[in-house]
Amino acid sequence: MIRLSPTDQILFGLMNATLLFTLAYSVLGMNLQYEAGFGAEDGPVEYGTAICLCLSCLILMSQAIRTARFSGTSSLWLVLYSAAFLFGAGEEISWGQRIIGWETTGFFAEHNLQNETTLHNLAFGDEQLTKSIFGSYLTVAILLYLVVLPLLYSRVPIVARLVDRTMLPLPSARHGITAVGASLVIGVLATVSRKWEAYEFIFSLLTMSIFLHPGNAHRFTSSKPDTRN
Repeated sequence: MIRLSPTDQILFGLMNATLLFTLAYSVLGMNLQYEAGFGAEDGPVEYGTAICLCLSCLILMSQAIRTARFSGTSSLWLVLYSAAFLFGAGEEISWGQRIIGWETTGFFAEHNLQNETTLHNLAFGDEQLTKSIFGSYLTVAILLYLVVLPLLYSRVPIVARLVDRTMLPLPSARHGITAVGASLVIGVLATVSRKWEAYEFIFSLLTMSIFLHPGNAHRFTSSKPDTRN
């Protein structure tokens, strides 16, 4: 039996609660209530996702600072990853546009589906980035990272070396199992229209758990570069 850390108990508890709430709203046919409350635009799930992505960024940045003293290259990889999560957090809340209230102008006013200054809602003709890049492709990439990569890491040495050299935090079995379970619940069982907001929140909680307790923890705790490979 896997003993979860106190932090993981909180994170996985939030994931399970999110799935249960979303499924309950679906079973009870409370789509309008879900849209206006739990899964609303600028609601608890959306802001929760942004907060978790921002925290993931800070976790990676703290690891970058810690590893900089013995490997500048390793630190740079972590800085790159943290920047990606900062971008994700900013996009999730439209870079604070709805909070501050500035107007969308120029290029974004013409091409953004929600009339916001964001990239993920851009559309060019019939091509929508949300569906073509930020949707299905990104989802597949994330699932491959969470489910397939840990299997390859333990079986294919060249994959393990690549993951370690690029300082990619490795998911553990619990993360992959949770990802598959969440995909089945949200993708197949849930029927509320904004269910993918819950999906994003769950994955943001997963990244926090992975970055705090990576499967290749030796790469983040050593006092010198790993030379075993």
